[in-house]
Amino acid sequence: MESTPAILPGTSQTDEWGVEDPRLTFLADRGEWAAVFTEYSRTGPRIGFALTSDFRKFVRMSPKVGPDGKSGDKNAALFPRKIGGRWAMIHRPHVDDTSDMWISFSDDLETWSDSERLLSAREGTWWDAEKIGLSTPPLETRDGWLVMYHGARNTPGGCLYRAGLALFDADDPRKLLGRTDEWIFGPEAEYEVRGDVGNVVFPCGWVADGNMVFMYYGAADTCVAVASGSLTEMLKFVKEEAC
Repeated sequence: MESTPAILPGTSQTDEWGVEDPRLTFLADRGEWAAVFTEYSRTGPRIGFALTSDFRKFVRMSPKVGPDGKSGDKNAALFPRKIGGRWAMIHRPHVDDTSDMWISFSDDLETWSDSERLLSAREGTWWDAEKIGLSTPPLETRDGWLVMYHGARNTPGGCLYRAGLALFDADDPRKLLGRTDEWIFGPEAEYEVRGDVGNVVFPCGWVADGNMVFMYYGAADTCVAVASGSLTEMLKFVKEEAC
């Protein structure tokens, strides 16, 4: 374990209050890992970005992301390969008082454009009705891009975070193929229910090893845990809810 953090806040006015929730994606075309995270400052959250090839030296970038390129953006990760000759990113800008997932495109990983809503929070009393955001980076499968996302809903006992799945077309990830009506992962264990912020499971990464998927998540904002599941079963479940 390294003795110092890989990415430290305080390098600019946009991260003076800290950085959090990094999501890692290997960019094979560049031979580099992209760490996409949330920066915080007095102007609000925005997307931070760093590239590394050895996890020792991180090159910070200043991406201009979202419909207006301003603050109020978070929950972001890159697709591991170019889509239609451009890089693609899922993120959650704060637009018109909504908390939906968006997708944007870039030629150089710096300037992002052609932003559009990818997945919206549902209305009513759904588990993902109030706000949603990307959890794990997009995972390419034989059936398309599998995405895990979180939904947050206020209850009399406080805000409750759960996770569900969505599937997008491999060639055009703006096309939704399926979305689970039911959440697939929620706080149950003692360390997920009780902590600094209780009733929260917050996945930020996963790794596929054959048919087994290992998902890494924050529990109650107190510890980090891992859960495993079958990729085949996840794909079957989300395809049953095909649009």
